[in-house]
Amino acid sequence: MPLVFSLDRNTPPGASSAADDDIVLRGHLRTTIILIHGLTGTPNEMRYLAFYFNKLGYTAICPRLANHGESLNVLKHTTWEELYTPLRILFLKSLETGDRVFVAGLSMSALFVLLLAEQFGSKLAGGICLAPTLFFDGWNVPWYNRLLPLASYTPLKYSFYFKEGPPYGIKNEKIRGMVHRYYSKAKLEDTEGVAKYGYPFFPVSLFYQLHRLAGKVTPLLDRIKAPMLLIHPQEDDTASVKNSQLIYDRISSTDKKLVILTNSYHVITADQEREKVAIEMKEFMDPQ
Repeated sequence: MPLVFSLDRNTPPGASSAADDDIVLRGHLRTTIILIHGLTGTPNEMRYLAFYFNKLGYTAICPRLANHGESLNVLKHTTWEELYTPLRILFLKSLETGDRVFVAGLSMSALFVLLLAEQFGSKLAGGICLAPTLFFDGWNVPWYNRLLPLASYTPLKYSFYFKEGPPYGIKNEKIRGMVHRYYSKAKLEDTEGVAKYGYPFFPVSLFYQLHRLAGKVTPLLDRIKAPMLLIHPQEDDTASVKNSQLIYDRISSTDKKLVILTNSYHVITADQEREKVAIEMKEFMDPQ
């Protein structure tokens, strides 16, 4: 589904001008931050950060990734290029306002931030990688998940799904409980609740798309010179800190920082230390 945004500065502060469940909050400062949720996730993952930065005067945009909100039968056929293209267009439209434009991505979407940084260089005011995922090696990932991309080479590549189980990337017990109540009862064809909680089922074909995207991004890391902030939880259940460390070590940015969280799981934008995440992002974008 294409993303449609009005970037008119006359939109009242705090108003949403985007379709569906995209979040668009206008600010009075000349800074825009684009916040990209994770694969099979929802803009709701970025809601706290969006309102945090909008209260400070920033324009905050949280687009819904292409085909998210559609049935799994649609989502599972989506390529990483189809996810990236609308984000690239949104970034270019945001530049037309004259604002400084920062982009933050969670999990797989952090790789889109890296692509933008490599492609647009100094036009990107700064990139923020939140629990970036080049490979699934977190403590809650079954060993056989590493074999799942191989299924993409078989005639059944669109027939396999992985159902996510606890802790769902969330250490906070209250939030995890709400997610669990939906995920534990969800059926494959269900779409109710997806806008709020994301998809309980992860198509194996999307593991393959992540594998393709990581293969595209990794060789480009040394060409990235834009300012870059990486934030990763030590206890990441999905992707270990090795993911952020690899990126940090290979990018050529002179302005770069790696922050390790000690009380969160993978979805750090909504978990226990979301305020710390926001503070680190604010200091990165507007250092005192």
